[in-house]
Amino acid sequence: MRVLILGGDGYIGWPTAMHLSAHGHEVLAADNYLRRRLMREIDCDALFPVPNLHERAGLWRERSGRDVRVRVGDLDDWGFMAEVFEEFRPESVIHYAEQPSAPYSMLDRRAADLTLRNNLGVTFNVIHAISQFAPDAHLVKLGTMGEYGTPNIDIEEGWIEIEHKGRKGRFLFPRAAGSLYHTTKVLDTDLLWFYVRTWDLRVTDLMQGPVYGLATDETGDDARLMSFLNYDEVFGTVLNRFMVQAVAGHPLTVYGKGGQTRGYLHLKDALQCVRLAVENPVEPGALRVLNQFVETFSVNDLAARVRESGARLGLDVTVNNLPNPRKEMEEHYYNPVHTGLLELGLKPTPLSDEVMDEMLRLTLRHRDGIVPERIVRGVKWRR
Repeated sequence: MRVLILGGDGYIGWPTAMHLSAHGHEVLAADNYLRRRLMREIDCDALFPVPNLHERAGLWRERSGRDVRVRVGDLDDWGFMAEVFEEFRPESVIHYAEQPSAPYSMLDRRAADLTLRNNLGVTFNVIHAISQFAPDAHLVKLGTMGEYGTPNIDIEEGWIEIEHKGRKGRFLFPRAAGSLYHTTKVLDTDLLWFYVRTWDLRVTDLMQGPVYGLATDETGDDARLMSFLNYDEVFGTVLNRFMVQAVAGHPLTVYGKGGQTRGYLHLKDALQCVRLAVENPVEPGALRVLNQFVETFSVNDLAARVRESGARLGLDVTVNNLPNPRKEMEEHYYNPVHTGLLELGLKPTPLSDEVMDEMLRLTLRHRDGIVPERIVRGVKWRR
């Protein structure tokens, strides 16, 4: 089918473009390079250079013989969004086109304003573009498990049945976001649910946990096709950061007690999940919520995995418990349901010793690109 990927230059966006192309879909990737610009502005470039979208598409064509079409422009601009939709007439739309970092959203007022305006503005434009140009298209929107927070009950898959004063109803599971970025994701869900009810849109909302890793079936060992490996505390996800810290000889930066527990998945599994959602669309007027993760780990669990992998590869990895700059519970109950994607056919990639060592070896190959000053930036939630 024709699949439009909004945010096709991102950490997951470009791997998704290759993955869907490899599976026979016609893909157009659109992006305005916002992530690249913000990385430059705060001096937190990735571990190694990443070609631009046109270059990536050319490299992918050489490797696979398949085309990924590219459009560069601002999806928060209705004129550009409308032009892309009218030209491509997608059958499926994947929405990654948001400022993707919780720490960035908490930097200062300017960063918060950009996050709020961009994320909600693009989502609003997507909704109207689907309604006007592709009313039968299925929207797959990337949410986050961070929308739920850490409630003291099991986290259901998007919806919860409640009995109150003798009556029953089905509601979206309560959200309690831990950053402005996560709050914009909650607001996205509310916007989408409104327009699903009002305009009979077809939407799958993926509540994704933190993703780790770089190499996929499509990249092989070619670093030019790999995504951004950010290792700073602004754009780097925790396990990717820990691996670079281990290679750099920097103590692993565990915040507070390290008991913060979340659901994680390998980049390969994130691609599987998105493809399964695309290839199994919902009916008009339906909002399907899928909790997208494979395993739950505490920060201490991840630090231990990196330390053990480092020992196997000859690295002396230490851990430093830092005062927690975030406002979050460091010890809590966490038991989210995640059956929907397994029922659609997800084949998980657990974080085995083999997978861990493979990722750390890849990081070691690029150790000369590490700039130690970028590892800790001092972003604080509290004022």
